[in-house]
Amino acid sequence: MTVFVSADWVQEQLDSPAPDFLLIDPRGPMRYTQGHLRGAVNLPAVRLFDREGKLLSVYELAEFFGSVGLGNDTKLTLYDGGDGRNAALVAWTLEYLGYSGVHIMDIFFEEWAAQGRAKFYRPVRPTANSFTPQINPQPRATLEEVSNALTGNGSDSGSGSDAGGRPVKLLDLRSPAEYAGMPDLDARPGHIPGAVNLAWQELVDGKDGYLKSPEALTQLLATQGISPEDSVIAYCRSGIRASVGYLALQHLGYAVRLYDGSYLEWMNRDDLPVEMAPETA
Repeated sequence: MTVFVSADWVQEQLDSPAPDFLLIDPRGPMRYTQGHLRGAVNLPAVRLFDREGKLLSVYELAEFFGSVGLGNDTKLTLYDGGDGRNAALVAWTLEYLGYSGVHIMDIFFEEWAAQGRAKFYRPVRPTANSFTPQINPQPRATLEEVSNALTGNGSDSGSGSDAGGRPVKLLDLRSPAEYAGMPDLDARPGHIPGAVNLAWQELVDGKDGYLKSPEALTQLLATQGISPEDSVIAYCRSGIRASVGYLALQHLGYAVRLYDGSYLEWMNRDDLPVEMAPETA
């Protein structure tokens, strides 16, 4: 499970780094070279997917993480900027690969800089390591599992039950416009039937913290009919934005999985239903 740590904690690690301490900046190369934390190596989160928007193979992911210095016993810390999608995606991917103990700084880089903390510009050359994955299937939902959730109770309500008997809820983390249906973006506009919509930005604090408070997050989810008793499958268009939802729900202790194939995979299957909001249908 991912653990949030304070900026002061990160600063302490930078001042007295352990031999196995690794700091990763998962933003794009341009953002990274415009300023990063001391010693941080760059691992752009978008490179975890191939050109078709699919998650890389387990072998490719292991090679990628090993190339920036991650080993099975490495003490890894992530930080992010903007809206938090990059670090959330990397954390989820590592959980899927069986790596435990990811730390994420609980403020964004912009706030780190605003506090007058040091930032650096020269790229850090990583020292390659060997990472052996041990797949943990629990965090990941497949297309088949989403389809089963959709019809598991014999209706198109999107609320079947999981193996533990908990109601399964589909949470669409895209923008309201995408959820309603954007013909200029998607070949089959709309959303997975029965899914409720909560844009991922609503979960992010962005200044004083990475995520909004547990109370605020719980209220936001409750307005969409999602409770701690539910089993949630989060998705977006390609899985990146939904990783913020996964991180937020995991932080609250909810049962949650990420459907990384997301709407892009779903809509490209002509045998699967899609739904548009009433005003655009």
